[in-house]
Amino acid sequence: MLAEQGEQAAPLVEHFFRYEAGRLTSVLTRIFGWRHFDLVEDMVQATLVDALQAWRIHLPENPSAWVHRCARNRILDALRREKFKQKALEQWANRHTGVEQIDELFCDSGFADSQLRMMFACCHPRLAPEMQIALTLKSLCGFSIPEIGRALLVKDETIKKRLQRATRALADARVTFDLPAALEPGARLESVHRVLYLLFNEGFHATDSDRAVREDLCEEAARLCHLLVSHECTSTPATLALLALMLFHAARLFARLDQGGALLFMEEQDRSRWDQRLIRRAQDFLDQSARGMNVSPYHLEAGIAFYHCSAKSYADTDWRSILRLYDALVAMHGSPVYLLNRAIVLAELEGPRAALAALEEAGSDPLLREYHLYDSARGELYRRAGDLDRARGCFESAYARARSRFDRALIERRIGLCNKVSGK
Repeated sequence: MLAEQGEQAAPLVEHFFRYEAGRLTSVLTRIFGWRHFDLVEDMVQATLVDALQAWRIHLPENPSAWVHRCARNRILDALRREKFKQKALEQWANRHTGVEQIDELFCDSGFADSQLRMMFACCHPRLAPEMQIALTLKSLCGFSIPEIGRALLVKDETIKKRLQRATRALADARVTFDLPAALEPGARLESVHRVLYLLFNEGFHATDSDRAVREDLCEEAARLCHLLVSHECTSTPATLALLALMLFHAARLFARLDQGGALLFMEEQDRSRWDQRLIRRAQDFLDQSARGMNVSPYHLEAGIAFYHCSAKSYADTDWRSILRLYDALVAMHGSPVYLLNRAIVLAELEGPRAALAALEEAGSDPLLREYHLYDSARGELYRRAGDLDRARGCFESAYARARSRFDRALIERRIGLCNKVSGK
């Protein structure tokens, strides 16, 4: 399998294959339909494995063109071989008999168009959110089943079943690859936004036990969001704000880790390592998102990220403006996670005791109480208030719930600070 061989390849080659796998899957699924998704996967795997083997002897001048030509030939072979046996292939062949029509799908605009269509198909409302994310990672991002399982902390067999159910549901519903202009773009685009947001967050706050940050997930989410921005039907203010949010966070990715790969708190990060070019691009997209009258959660979250990225130091952060944005988010959605973050900001303005009182309100949600960051935040606030015994208890509770060894290492450092001050 390509995934197994790819593990031995150089990271640049692996990235190339993953990128091309996503592009080829979008085009081939558009041609053959969801009922033949297994055929699509086989063709993509075979094409890229052939490339990996052939390039060990000689690397072509244009690797992408080589892959596209190989995939195109496989399509024509399959159509000639199967068009009288499989109704779906016959129907497509009747509509698109010429080689020129196939070639049009393998140009840059054809790939972009197919990926955009695939995005909306993967996020179809018939699919549960967990199916939407898995199918997006598989078909658009070129992730293998084991990679998806590691990214989402789900067993490989579970991922396989989700993908099978998803493709079967899309095939049974005869979901087409229509562009948003022919649909109800509002609700469908919101689903796409949600999947890309979750995908980026999984990369930014990786729960995988081996890596603190999954740059590949962040990059794929931003790439797909940029594709939405590039199309007039989907370049809405909310899309622009979502891309701005991703780029603000992406600008800080590498500064979030120390030389040993351990996570750093924001106040510990070296801001000279923040990518100013990405910050400027994010500001441009945030400015563009201001058109129109509607304000989405992505606008508010991007605004918060902007204030963090524009501050010269942690002490210079405009906490008052950030608090106003969290107030707006809480009023809009009332999410307990927003309440948690709001309490942390409140501590910078009114002290730890006021923030602890706000956290009690947020902690009324039983799901939040199971979230390790809730106890971790309480521990930090008690530590700042000088109540080290309570702080230590909260940190220990957070440590027991944390799923990532990097999160646990971060919590251990805070426990160490409590012990150092108390002399334990």
